[in-house]
Amino acid sequence: MDKGLSEEDAKKQAPLLQEAQAMLKKWEDGDAEVRKLWNEMNSWVYAGFDETYKRLGVGFDKIYYESTTYIDGKAKVNEGLSKGLFYRREDGSVWADLTQNGLDEKLLLRADGTSVYMTQDIGTATQRFNEFDINKMIYVVGNEQNYHFQVLSILLDRLGFSWGKDLVHFSYGMVELPEGKMKSREGTVVDADDLMDEMIQTAREVSDELGKLDGMTEDEINEIARICGLGALKYFILKVDPRKNMLFNPKESIDFNGNTGPFIQYTHARICSVLRKAAEQGIQLNNSVKEGLTLSDTEVNLIQYLSNFPNVVKQAGSDYSPALIANYVYELVKQYNSFYHDFSILKEENEDLRAFRLLLSKKIAAVIKSGMGLLGIEVPERM
Repeated sequence: MDKGLSEEDAKKQAPLLQEAQAMLKKWEDGDAEVRKLWNEMNSWVYAGFDETYKRLGVGFDKIYYESTTYIDGKAKVNEGLSKGLFYRREDGSVWADLTQNGLDEKLLLRADGTSVYMTQDIGTATQRFNEFDINKMIYVVGNEQNYHFQVLSILLDRLGFSWGKDLVHFSYGMVELPEGKMKSREGTVVDADDLMDEMIQTAREVSDELGKLDGMTEDEINEIARICGLGALKYFILKVDPRKNMLFNPKESIDFNGNTGPFIQYTHARICSVLRKAAEQGIQLNNSVKEGLTLSDTEVNLIQYLSNFPNVVKQAGSDYSPALIANYVYELVKQYNSFYHDFSILKEENEDLRAFRLLLSKKIAAVIKSGMGLLGIEVPERM
């Protein structure tokens, strides 16, 4: 560029980029040496991915690799080319003209025949459709890729996929830290494993300061710290409307008061403690309530709020918003804690009322566990 070339021309002539492009061409042509190096590097990457995902409690039903989906992608692009859906430029590259859709022209195959991200995504969509006969595709990808998926939707529709125009890009906001936005190209990205380690250590320190680990063995302390640390991390992010950018503050997320994962986890552990004490005292838990029992407004409101859980889950699915579940569970926990402080449970002299309050507590604990489970968050029975 210093010599007067445009940025686009400078990139084409940059030695490093030319070398990378040549290696990509060799890779797609099946060059044995390049493929061997690629396989070795990929094995490191996938092993690291697996370790991180396992710690986060994340699993996949099926994994598609771009190293294979690009083949189907190129076939679909060439099929579209033969049907006149796309066109080839003088240099041999293949493009889609999207100007009628209010967009620009999109590269689908480079001049040397190698694929681009869009080619691979077309191939992945093709494989998913052939394997699962889907009627809706939902992509969970950050809002920085809005344009990419807008283009993909149009191209899939052109290629004859009935669900192409209805493709859903669940466009979530970016997570920023107190230090600012994370940018991979500037090296200001937080390593997921480092963040998990920090969260677990912070959870242990905070729990210890509050005396919540007293009397536990080292193994129990480590497990509680793990559950609380990862729970705080997941909950703090998932409680926010997924379409909004958010600021993640590790210290704020581990707070046993307020709208946090540990606050909810501690309430679940508190209920479990009440139920254990009831069992130790020989109090039987009934699954039915005596008719005609006079309940307070607080208890009636709790029952009504509890009964709304299925509707919240349904709405969360319709809106692609786990935040609805997160904030429902928090409100439920908040209401229960008010009830817990204002009403006796184990010391209630009316046996029927005591039985009701124990049953209510048990049901609330079950919904807390279910709701948090939908968010991928564990809840301990002791804290």
